[in-house]
Order: sequence, then structure tokens, then C-alpha cells
Amino acid sequence: MDYQKASNDMTSGPDDTQKPEYAQRLHTFEQRRWKQLLDVQRPYRWNIRRLQLGHTLDVGCGIGRNLVALSGAGVGIDHNPTSVQIARSRGQHAFTPEEFSKSEFVKPGEFDSLLLSHVVEHMGGAEAIALVRDYLPSVRAGGALVVITPQEAGFRTDASHMRFVGFDEIAQLCDDAGAKVERQFSFPFPRVVGRYFPYNEFVVVARLP
Repeated sequence: MDYQKASNDMTSGPDDTQKPEYAQRLHTFEQRRWKQLLDVQRPYRWNIRRLQLGHTLDVGCGIGRNLVALSGAGVGIDHNPTSVQIARSRGQHAFTPEEFSKSEFVKPGEFDSLLLSHVVEHMGGAEAIALVRDYLPSVRAGGALVVITPQEAGFRTDASHMRFVGFDEIAQLCDDAGAKVERQFSFPFPRVVGRYFPYNEFVVVARLP
């Protein structure tokens, strides 16, 4: 799972995020020449870096866009083996959940932050909190929980999105995880733009006790 999920491809379904074709669509979409020339990911890389997340566990890392932005300070997990392979081809530390469970990174408090970017809209609320709770022990006391989700126009671009997750839903997820919301904002444009611009995001930063 990752930013710009199979954008404008409404033929995908809820189970597609685990398929090789899903990862390949993400990779192909990212490699379009005009995107490379305009460096459309630059603002999103900047946004991740300015959050100063430290050593970060990126759950649902997809093909590794946020891992690239973290400049070596991130470890990714994704349930799509093809996505993991693509992320590794970029020189990133990426694992399937099974691989991660046997890795050197499974230590209490190993990470400064837990990042879920364009992940929780692909699952129900109970499944999302279960996912967060699975990996919270890997984050140190006082660390950050960061959740990023698409706004209305972005939500409509991918049929694998199961539910709309805005500020209120993210705040509830953080509260259920025992984290206190410190900051929430719309990026890269004001909230109203998200109804029309598919790449506007909800960004919520919460602090663990």
C-alpha cells in the first residue's frame, strides 16, 4: 500500500492490494515520463521529512516511496511480496509480515515512529486498530504514530478503498491505540481542495505515552 494507489484504475477490487499486478501498476504509474520530469513526489517527500520521524516503521510501505523519503531511516512492511521486491530493488529495508517477524528489527522500542500512509482506508475499523496494536510494541515510549489517508477525490480513484477515513476516524484510531493527537493538517492544499484534487491528504501525528 502506498501513495497514489493504482490511481484512476477503478477495475481493482478490495483484494487486489496483495496481487503482483497491483504492485506493478503502482510502479508503472510512478515511472511515467512526465511524472519523472516534474518530480511530482517531491512535495510528499518533503512533507515526510519535515515530520522528523526518526527511525520509522512504515506499515503498508508499498513499493517504498516513503522509505525513499526517509533516506535510510525507515523499515517497511507490506503484505504484497511484489511490492516488497520493488522496494528492495530501490535499496530499502522491506519485508513481508512473516519476514519481518523473523528479522533483526523485532525489538521492543526499536523505532521512533509508526507510519501508516494510505493504508487504513483499505480495511475496516477493527482491522485497522488490530494492525496498529500489532506493531506498537516496536515503537519506543513517547514515539509518534502517523496516519495519512486520501481525501474525497483520492478516495474515489481506487476501488480497493473500503471506507473513507478522515480526521475524526483517524483521531478515533489513535485514541484506541492509546496515542494523543498532537497535530492534524491537510496536505499539500487546504482541506476544501481534497474534494477535487485526488492527491490531497489527511495527515495526523499522534504521540504515544
